[in-house]
Amino acid sequence: MIYDITRELFASEVYPGDPIPGKELVMSFEKEEPDVCQLTELTLGSHSGTHMDAPRHFFADGKSIAEVDLCKCIGTCKVVTAEETVSRREVEAALADGTKRLLFKGAKAVDEEAACCLVERGVVCVGVESLSVAPLSAPVKVHRILLAAEIVILEGLDLTEVPPGMFELAALPLKLDGVDGSPVRAVLYGDSGV
Repeated sequence: MIYDITRELFASEVYPGDPIPGKELVMSFEKEEPDVCQLTELTLGSHSGTHMDAPRHFFADGKSIAEVDLCKCIGTCKVVTAEETVSRREVEAALADGTKRLLFKGAKAVDEEAACCLVERGVVCVGVESLSVAPLSAPVKVHRILLAAEIVILEGLDLTEVPPGMFELAALPLKLDGVDGSPVRAVLYGDSGV
């Protein structure tokens, strides 16, 4: 079974102040004299829809999205249910089996102690359904903790149909040199073992 955990980009909620994604046909079959093909111009922010943050998002000299280690974006992953802000205790329980990729279903954010625990335990990828892994009221600290350790951050996931358990994750960013983030097409596959 494959779970598409990506939100449709143009229908996704936009982080306050970010560009609103748009699309416009440049070449079209609908013209009076139809073009030979269709071609669409896209406008979007680097953090539109389901997306990945790169260290450059919060560090001027951090790695760009093109430099992210793709091994962190593919592999065994655990989905756990959490409510509101994820605490250190919840992270410790989820990582007791050595999990290195962790997605939080239902969570609104990860608190600072939980972020430190993710770093201490060697997590390589963390994801949430909300627009930000950090509380919207204080986004900097949690991002800096995670991105300083080069943990891949996935935001804006759709885990609605996914049961808690173990899966294989594939969430690859576009190769955009010098850019701080990228939309991704994220999927989970394999049977849940939990």
